Amino acid sequence: MTPLASQIFEGLPPWTAVPLGLGLAFVVAYAIAELAARAVRFALTRVLGSQQDAAGLTSLLRPARLVRIVVFVIVGAALAAPAIGLVGVETGNVGLAPEGLLNWLVVSGLRILLIGLLAYVIIRIVGLVVARLEEGMRDATTLDMLERAKRARTIGNLLRNVVVVIVSVVAVLMVLAQLDINIMPALAAAGVVSLAIGFGAQTLVKDIIAGFFLILENQVRVGDVAAINGTGGVVEALTLRTIVLRDLAGTVHVFPNGSINTLSNMTKDFSYAVFDIGVAYKEDPDAVIRVIKEVGEELLQDLAVAPKILAPIEVFGIDAFGPSEILIKARIKTLPLRQWDVAREFRRRLKKAFDAQGIEIPFPQRTLHFGDATRLLTELQRQTRKSAVDTEQG
Repeated sequence: MTPLASQIFEGLPPWTAVPLGLGLAFVVAYAIAELAARAVRFALTRVLGSQQDAAGLTSLLRPARLVRIVVFVIVGAALAAPAIGLVGVETGNVGLAPEGLLNWLVVSGLRILLIGLLAYVIIRIVGLVVARLEEGMRDATTLDMLERAKRARTIGNLLRNVVVVIVSVVAVLMVLAQLDINIMPALAAAGVVSLAIGFGAQTLVKDIIAGFFLILENQVRVGDVAAINGTGGVVEALTLRTIVLRDLAGTVHVFPNGSINTLSNMTKDFSYAVFDIGVAYKEDPDAVIRVIKEVGEELLQDLAVAPKILAPIEVFGIDAFGPSEILIKARIKTLPLRQWDVAREFRRRLKKAFDAQGIEIPFPQRTLHFGDATRLLTELQRQTRKSAVDTEQG
């Protein structure tokens, strides 16, 4: 204790001196942390320019707040023991000696601060790149750009989370090394735990890897209509681990990505409304095909339906001979998810056109054939006469 300190704090009991010393240490630590935060905020303002909106203020306050916390913890921990010794409480070898404090702050303290700032800058740069990519596609109007925007958001969130985890883990390990904490046992333990988790969670790892490539290759997106392992529905959610479908009845089906054997996307890029049109054998196929094409042309003239159609109707001709009808196959190329709307309107118009042209649409008919009815009539007559005799006798 210095002579000045001995005159000021002489005679204080330990229960008073310890809080006083810690208070002094924390006050000094807060002052230094505040100066460091102001310096970081000033530097970022000069680099990024003046930002007055809420997003800009948040982007400046977040790193300054982080620097304030890190510096306060480091300086407070370094000054705690010397400050307690300054007020007359013996601390032994705990903490840093006053003569070594400045050296520690200049070397290890600055390294820790630099590690924290560098980690934040890397995370921030990745976040800005992802945000800029999403911002550029947010106002997209074309179908292709909208699909690219959804894919960019999905991959961007995944990339941001992966970078945050990796950078944070590396930064923590580097800070522990600067604090002279042996991290080798921790790394060895982490390796053993990772190995155990790898053996015990093979299915989970398989799901995550399959989900990553599912998203990266743009095989399916939220809102698509798909069939997975024979079950169809609308894709409601897509994560690294699972994909969720809701079928027409409202039932939710959850599939782990690693268990997907077959995936059929019915709404990727474009769709087709396919028709198997049956007419009676007596009808002229050429006349029927002509009516089908006319109905397809009418759809292209309808302002409510035409925007959903990407190409005129294709009539392939007679596709098969059924038990009671000739099957003519046709299709219309449509926007994704619009094939069912176009198909319903086409069938409605085609039915009216067939009725107007007198074209028969066959339907199942049944003819009943009875055998020899003589025996049946004789038995009925006998039963009638018997009933009449019984009535007269009665």
